[in-house]
Order: sequence, then structure tokens, then C-alpha cells
Amino acid sequence: MLQLMLIKLLATAGIVILVALSVGRLGPRLGGILAGTPVILGPGYFFMLREQAAGFVQDAVLFTLHALVATLLFTVCFVMTATRLSALRSLALASLLWVPGALLFTQIPGGLLAAIAAYLVVLLVAEGVNRWQQLGQPVVVASSGWLDLLLRGLLAGAVVSLATTLAARSGPELSGVILGFPVGILTIAWALHERYGAEVARMTVSMTQRGMLSLLAFCAVSYLGVGHLPGMLVFTLSLAASMTTSFLLFMFSLWRARRLYPRSSA
Repeated sequence: MLQLMLIKLLATAGIVILVALSVGRLGPRLGGILAGTPVILGPGYFFMLREQAAGFVQDAVLFTLHALVATLLFTVCFVMTATRLSALRSLALASLLWVPGALLFTQIPGGLLAAIAAYLVVLLVAEGVNRWQQLGQPVVVASSGWLDLLLRGLLAGAVVSLATTLAARSGPELSGVILGFPVGILTIAWALHERYGAEVARMTVSMTQRGMLSLLAFCAVSYLGVGHLPGMLVFTLSLAASMTTSFLLFMFSLWRARRLYPRSSA
């Protein structure tokens, strides 16, 4: 078991590090598309689809969706506290809020549609908080150091390895919720806060809220396809849906930027 966990940890860490490097090299717009892809959910469900029964995976996906709603609360908490607290205290408080939030949202009845509706409602609340906080929409390009990359990759790999290798013992609820924990957002917010200050970190984190719609698409396709299609086909379709959503979000943000800033976009 330890050897299998190590393989999953290193494989996921490698994917996360490659994506992070691409984000820094390709610039904010193309990098934003890559950053919105399921770099943690993807490896997690790749292994789970290969190792677990269809019913197990479907239940886990639903619990991941519930955890993503709690992740929105995580981002809102960080946005509201990052200027008053240090990076570690703000992220610790956001994580403490995420835990009961995830437990609460797992009790939502109604299946897939109810989980998506809950996410959209909380997203609207998050948008309202961003406007109340008078956050702008800056494009932040921050190159990560190797220590940041290794930390982000190892944390992501640990989450995927724990959630998938121990899935048979912990059950779909815990596995799905663990995969929904915002490891990527936490490490990015921490690095930006320390390097560029609270304002850059909180505005960047606020921009991930819409980007997480790509994760919503990944989970929705996985939930609907598992049990009806071969596992690897489900994974491929889910990944395609996620990347398509990220691309559409990118095109929308580009169109909006051109309308708001016609001179700079020309």
C-alpha cells in the first residue's frame, strides 16, 4: 500500500508542478485556462475510476461537489480576513470554516441538481462579497519559486494519494470530501500573500471562484457518465467538459476586458 501511495503522490505532484510552470510561462490568459483545469480532481478520479466500483465513484463525486461549495466559503473567508490577519492565520481560519461547511453541505438532499444549485447560490453570495469589498479584477502574473512548486505539488499529491488509496476503508463520502479540499488555492494564496501582499492575494483568490465552474463541469459529467460508460471514457469526457468550461470563461473575461479597457486591450 505504501508503494502505491507513493506512486500516486509523485504522479500527482508532477502534474501540478508542470501546470504551475506552464501558468508562469504562458502568461495570465493561457495560464488561466490551465489553472482552471482539475489538476487535483483529475488524478484523483483517474485512480478512483480504475480502482473502485461505479456506485462508489458516483457517490464520491457528489460529495466532492458538496465540498466545492464549502471551498467557496473558504475563498470568501480569506478575501474578508486577508488584510486584517497574516497569511497563515487567514488561511487557517478559512480552513476551519471549510471543515464544518463541507460537513454541512454533504447533508444536502436532492443529488446532482441540488448540489449544483447550492454552488451557484453561494457563488452569487461570493460575488456580492467581492463587490462589497470593492475588489477589482486585476491580472496577476507571479512566477513561483521551486519551493512553492514543490510544496504545492506534494500537498496535492498527498491529498490524492490519501483520498484514493484509503478509499476502500474510508468510504466514498470521506474520499470525495478530501478531494474537494482547496489545496491549490491555499498554497497559491499563501505564496502571493507573502510575496506581493494581502491585496494581490485576496483579489487573485476571488478570481478563482468563477474558475471553479470548470470543476463543477468535471464533476457533473463524471456523475452522469459513471456506470453508463467505460471508466476511462468518463474521465476523458469529464476532462474535456472542464477544459471547455475554462476556455469559455477565458473568452468571456477577454471580451469583458476589451469592453472595460478598450485602449489597453487594443
